[in-house]
Order: sequence, then structure tokens, then C-alpha cells
Amino acid sequence: MAKKVLVGMSGGVDSTVTTKLLLDAGYDVEGVYMKLHNKPGYHEENFKRVQHVANYLGIKASILDLSKDFEEAVYKPFIESYRAGYTPNPCANCNRQIKFGKMLEYADKVGADYLATGHYVRHDGKYILVAKDENKDQSYFLFDIDKSIIPRLIFPLGEWRKEDVKAYASKIDALKNFATQKESSEICFVETTYVDILKEHMNVDMPGEVLDINGNVIGHHKGYMHYTIGKRRGFFVKGAHEPHYVKEIKPETNQIVVTTQDTLLAKKIMIERLNMIDERKSFSCDVKIRYRTKRIKCRVEVDEKKNCVIYLDEPVYGVAVGQAAVFYEGEKLLGGGWIIGSE
Repeated sequence: MAKKVLVGMSGGVDSTVTTKLLLDAGYDVEGVYMKLHNKPGYHEENFKRVQHVANYLGIKASILDLSKDFEEAVYKPFIESYRAGYTPNPCANCNRQIKFGKMLEYADKVGADYLATGHYVRHDGKYILVAKDENKDQSYFLFDIDKSIIPRLIFPLGEWRKEDVKAYASKIDALKNFATQKESSEICFVETTYVDILKEHMNVDMPGEVLDINGNVIGHHKGYMHYTIGKRRGFFVKGAHEPHYVKEIKPETNQIVVTTQDTLLAKKIMIERLNMIDERKSFSCDVKIRYRTKRIKCRVEVDEKKNCVIYLDEPVYGVAVGQAAVFYEGEKLLGGGWIIGSE
């Protein structure tokens, strides 16, 4: 009897090709579309595409309403992080708690042996591995998933390049439209900018003071929630002859601290809530401090509370509290944790 796999279907080309590849590989495939938020018209249009694919492939596809779980686990923490002056990473939260949490629970409910998604990533049964297409690699966002579930995951696109996925879909009459549709946004509930989301919950336009690193008032800004660490525009500095960057956000006083680029560098990063494949006390590896940044060699020291300090071989800009620091060893994703400070 064929092994059963539940595949997360979004209505996009990646999950559509994933579903077709699983069927071609001989799996018993069932699809599920996750309803994560209440954006008007969004889900109706997406599920229409999912149903079109399911009908063409002859499989069952259901809607799983996880909007309440998503609101509590992802959306509310996203809002509160910005309110606290942090820079959140909602996709990593969603992967742990929703996509590879609640969706895996649903896989158990329908008797599926495996859970598959259209993520560009691979695994060897123990470690998550980077995708062959490094430009699309999504391993960074999977650092926090429960390591025990890795053997049950299937990522058919881990060996594919994005252009080949689109080319594959374009050759199948019923799937041609998926090859040309617009890419989905990185954060599914943010249509334009995160500030527009925050405006629905709080007043973000509150003029405040810009400080230098010595605490002197040197300018003004339009409200601290408009800024993230490393941002260099949108505030005024009196008499500035060189670019200034946000170094610190003070939500309690609605102030931002700015500095020139040379004093924005950090060589030491503090991490909490470490999630590792192997338990290690002290090790050397590469680290990424944001999704689109390059890897940097570092030394990591872990304490008994699973917090750690990262000592970077070279200084970096824009280390933001609330973002993830993710560790790699060659192709292997070792794990990572949440940034709580830097020096």
C-alpha cells in the first residue's frame, strides 16, 4: 500500500508542483489549504486555485481553519514585538507552531505518514539541509521546528531551481497559469508594509526625539514604530553630513538612537531560546543574523539555560532584537535562537 502524504497547498506554483511530484512518485496524496487570517477575498481566490489543481490531479483537498491559532501564535506576537521596539520574524514562528505544528497534527488526524510542503529546503533524516537553489533557500525559517519531526517531512523542491519549477508547470495545460502568477509576499498577512498592519491596532504617528549615542537630542522622527535597527531614512538629524542609522529603539520614551555606520557594528550577539539538532556547549560554525544576509564565521558558547553568546569573526551591521540567529555547518542547519542583544 502506498504511503500517505498530506501536502500543504497554497494555490501557488511551488505547492502545486510539489503535489504533482508526490503523485508521480507514487504517494497517496491528500491536500490541505490553511486559512491563517481573515483578509477579505484572499482565501476564496487561493482555494479556488487549490481546488482546480485537486480536481485535475484527482485528489482530495480540504480547508483547515487555523485562524485563531495563527492569531495567538503569530499575529499578536508580531504586533506586540513592534510595540516593544523589536523586529519580529513571524515566518519562523509560523513554521514551528502552525505549518509544522498544527498542520502535522492534522496529518495525524487524516492518517498521513508524511507531511510535505513547497519549501525550498532538503533534509537527510536528521538535519535540515540548504536547498540546491541558494537564492530560494528557506532553511533559515525552519531553524526553530521540532527536530523530532524531521524524518516525517518531505520537501520535493529542495533539489529544484525556481525557474525549473515554473518551466515544469508551464508544460502542463491545466497548470500553465500557475507558472506566470505573481509571487506571494514574504509575510502572508502584510500587503504593503508592516506599518499599515500596526495602524489597525495603535497610533504609530507620534513625533519623537532622535538621540545620539551619548543621549543628546539631535533631531526628530515620526514615531518609533516606523523604524527598525539599521534603517537610515525617515528621520531628521540636525547638521548631519554623513548617513545616520538606527542603533536602538526606546519605545517607553518614543525615542530612537542613531549613529554613523562605523559605530553600528557588533561582534558579540546574545541569544535566548536556543533550538539545536545536536546539544553542544561550545562550537564553531557559520551564522546568519537575517534571512538575506551572508553567513559569517563565529564561535558559540552555550549555557545550561540554553541561552548562548555568539562571538563573530568579523563585525556586522543591523543586529536586531527579535530576529533569529541561525547556525550552519556546510549544508547542514544546526539550529538557532532569538536575538536579545548585541555589543
